[in-house]
Amino acid sequence: IRTTKNVLVVSFGFLLLFTAYGGLQSLQSSLNAENGMGVISLSVIYGAIILSSMFLPPIMIKNLGCKWTIVLSMGCYVAYSFGNLAPGWPSLMTTSAILGMGGSPLWSAKCTYLTISGNRRSQKINKKGQDLINQYFGIFFFIFQSSAVWGNLMSSLIFGQDTSIEVPEENLQFCGATSCVENFTVANSTLPARHLVNTLLGCYIGVGVLAIIFVAVFLDNIDRDLAREFRKTKGNQSFCSTFLATFKLLRDPRLLLLIPLTMYSGFEQSFLSGEYTKNYVTCALGIHYVGFVMICFGASNSLCSFAFGRLAQYTGRIALFCLAAVTNLGCFLGLLFWEPHPDELGVFFVFPALWGMADAVWQTQTNALYGILFAEHKEAAFANYRMWESLGFVIAFAYSTFICLSTKIYIALAVLALTMVTYLYVEYNEYKHPTLQVTIDNLHKPEKTDLKEFNDKDEKDIISQTQM
Repeated sequence: IRTTKNVLVVSFGFLLLFTAYGGLQSLQSSLNAENGMGVISLSVIYGAIILSSMFLPPIMIKNLGCKWTIVLSMGCYVAYSFGNLAPGWPSLMTTSAILGMGGSPLWSAKCTYLTISGNRRSQKINKKGQDLINQYFGIFFFIFQSSAVWGNLMSSLIFGQDTSIEVPEENLQFCGATSCVENFTVANSTLPARHLVNTLLGCYIGVGVLAIIFVAVFLDNIDRDLAREFRKTKGNQSFCSTFLATFKLLRDPRLLLLIPLTMYSGFEQSFLSGEYTKNYVTCALGIHYVGFVMICFGASNSLCSFAFGRLAQYTGRIALFCLAAVTNLGCFLGLLFWEPHPDELGVFFVFPALWGMADAVWQTQTNALYGILFAEHKEAAFANYRMWESLGFVIAFAYSTFICLSTKIYIALAVLALTMVTYLYVEYNEYKHPTLQVTIDNLHKPEKTDLKEFNDKDEKDIISQTQM
């Protein structure tokens, strides 16, 4: 019961935190559109995540333990909401960097905490640790992914109170793929009153602070003794090996071939949250519709993530990746030729629903692929995953304010084409030279021979892990 309670506390803590951050991220390109300040702040966030993923998680986790790493990192996310209260280049860029530095430790500590919980529980009930870990991660993502619904619902309900939000008919000619930085900026008439923006930010700050208090009070500090022992026995050697292992794994050609796939994950997510929300939804409908549209994406993503996780064992990965690629291809081509108009309200929700289905594949199956191909080096593999995905975000957000939307779509299509070529080659190579069974057998062997010894050792070593 105590273990289940801890898993639920972590899950609902993240739900509260990302209710605030997820809603705010969806609004950045529209809310702080002046000189591209909003999307540049997002680029700074993911740039800081790249830096922090290289060295910060093991340092924080081994010194503070998982619980207090999560609490401190959550504070970095709340700081970003404060930065938006008085948006300017100094305040927004500073708080973006702070959020990014806390991003990687937050997720690494969460992964580590759930892994330790699963191993401890498996020792008591004599089950495989991996089975319980998968179960706990399933519970976490089921609860966490609904944050997209609540955060965006909050923004749409609050902004919807402003009845003066209007989209001038002459603005519609600049919506969609015809949008270019030279001829379109979000007009003041499409933005809500400042007091409503501050009300929303106040709600987001309150929810974020509630998440910090909730975790600090109710989450058990299960790795306090392990962290103390780790500090005494491991020291700098583990930090150096962790730092170097991330880059040493790049010598594996399979990882190099998966870089386009991983970066594309950043490209496609940033396109929806940065480009679609601004150049289609805010431009043609008004900013108060952004939340409703992103709710559609979040619900589709959550349901399809659950469904594809079950479906993959019957269809295999390749079929799902091809489905996602065809779906994204169709969406990009549709967005290229579609001229958005308020009369076509339903179409605005079709694209994010399809996007959510495709994104569910990119997220769940790419994570699974990394776990299978690099099972013996998961820590370094997932550090690379976060690093290259974040680089995709950084590049996409960075050029967002300098080139036309149609050019951005062509770039995304080119990356998608390269992604499928390199991914299919990896699958072909894996088919010709399979290494899966040996790796999986080796992973399960310790549990079959001496479950208690394996779990005790794993709990001590897991503090240093930064996977995902």
